[in-house]
Amino acid sequence: MRILVTGGAGFIGSNFARHLARARPDWEVVVFDKLTYAGRRENLADLESRPGFLFVKGDIADPRAVAEVLPGCDYAVNFAAETHVDRSLYDAGGFIMTDVYGTFVLLEAARRAPGLKLFVQISTDEVYGSVASGSSTEADPLMPRNPYSASKAGADRLAYSYWATYGVPVIVTRASNNYGPYQFPEKVIPLFVTHALDDVPLPLYGDGLNVRDWLYVDDHCRALDLLLEEGAPGETYNIGGGNEVSNIDLTRRILGLLGKPETLVRRVADRPGHDRRYSLDCTRLRALGWSPRVPFEEGLRATVEWYRANEAWWRPLKEDSPAFREHYRRHYEG
Repeated sequence: MRILVTGGAGFIGSNFARHLARARPDWEVVVFDKLTYAGRRENLADLESRPGFLFVKGDIADPRAVAEVLPGCDYAVNFAAETHVDRSLYDAGGFIMTDVYGTFVLLEAARRAPGLKLFVQISTDEVYGSVASGSSTEADPLMPRNPYSASKAGADRLAYSYWATYGVPVIVTRASNNYGPYQFPEKVIPLFVTHALDDVPLPLYGDGLNVRDWLYVDDHCRALDLLLEEGAPGETYNIGGGNEVSNIDLTRRILGLLGKPETLVRRVADRPGHDRRYSLDCTRLRALGWSPRVPFEEGLRATVEWYRANEAWWRPLKEDSPAFREHYRRHYEG
């Protein structure tokens, strides 16, 4: 089998490529990535010498580049996206171009690709919007409240339309917040861990009571692997960790694991359109035999230790990256 992993040099994509190398060693894995600030070839260093692994630099919004890599693949999993809500607040156009138009380009290539067994569109729980009570099911209306989640909702429904209209074998997955190794340090867990290691104040939004459901990235990868075999075209699957934690509780847990004082917490103004809570009903996926294996306490401890042990990976991203410095200045200091 040959599988195309777009956005495979990013956080979840690189972990999924690594999962495939372990779980399906006889498969050919083609990683296609634009290598933006958050997509790094170094994330794939341990796969470069693996037989059957191929890296191709390219943009999913480039029809010619996509036409060269997708034909001949049995599966395609689209992780490629601009993903940071904070950045979408002042660069919505870039999110529309990659997340919506790029997905359109991929789907057009997919409907012309003979032999494609499945196209997996990676979406997010954020498309449901803020959930005051209960948990979102796949049948619930989409109510995105920021440009990032709106761009993902657009791609999500566009992918479904290619199944309904053209018969492209598409499934959509909506995962909760992922965490684990190789996550760019602008996201909250790696940002707070690396800040705390350096005794730098942790910028906590508002009252800190916003709730997120945390999913360890390896559990997400197992779910996607299962859906390659068991997912039904035209269906959508929620993938949640079942770990609803408020931001202030998360912050305290990180500080506790590192032996750092809570005086490092610095309250900052809440961001516009900040959803209060996300929660997923994963009954459909669990019926296929999947459940998360990594308890949050265990996964968070492992993640903290990974960043502690891999300073050479994250420190240049924070200290030498103009993209990180400019974003941090605009969002937390501007």
